[in-house]
Amino acid sequence: MTTRLKILAINGSERDGNTADVLRHAAAIAEQRGVEFEVVDLRNIWMERCGPCGNCNDRPVPCALTDGVPGVVQKMIEADGIVFAAPVHGFGTASLMQTFIERAGVGYLRFDRPLSNKVAGIISVARRYSAGEVWAQLTVNALLNRMIVVGSGFPATVHALHRGDALNDDEGLTNVQRLVDRMVDMIQLLDEHRRLTGRDDLLASDDVNERVGLALNETQVPA
Repeated sequence: MTTRLKILAINGSERDGNTADVLRHAAAIAEQRGVEFEVVDLRNIWMERCGPCGNCNDRPVPCALTDGVPGVVQKMIEADGIVFAAPVHGFGTASLMQTFIERAGVGYLRFDRPLSNKVAGIISVARRYSAGEVWAQLTVNALLNRMIVVGSGFPATVHALHRGDALNDDEGLTNVQRLVDRMVDMIQLLDEHRRLTGRDDLLASDDVNERVGLALNETQVPA
């Protein structure tokens, strides 16, 4: 029996508002394509902020804080594609998403880049300002994790102010649909390649941690 392909969306909004509405729209598109779509709302995850230990760049093992972050990271590892979605707050990425990026990235993902070659999609929601800046930051985070970012034309940025406004931004929702469709296309293409070739070494890299070997890196993390 073939396992159903899956996209996991990380919702960085503190509310069940416009970002959630956009992700429900995205979920409907993915489901029509036969791909499972699960949303993790960071507002419902117990998530500590990075602590004062200060040894994140030197420790060779995952973060010592005990909260819900490793569970979300595991879901990401098990998914075929990941959508990072966040609203603009204070001209930047909403703090929940920023905290998650820091905790997940430095605490768990940097050791062996387990998200490598997973398909990534980025959605930002804004009134008008900084939608592009937040989209760019989340995109760079996906590239850092060696994910496959599929071009979909215009960025999936949705304009909204009051609750419900996002569903009235026809152009923004069209861009979201194009994004999800392109993600599904690439996920299915990669899955077909694996099934036909029996290989799972797509875009293989000799180094699993880009910090190893750097002159300024005190801790040599084993490959």
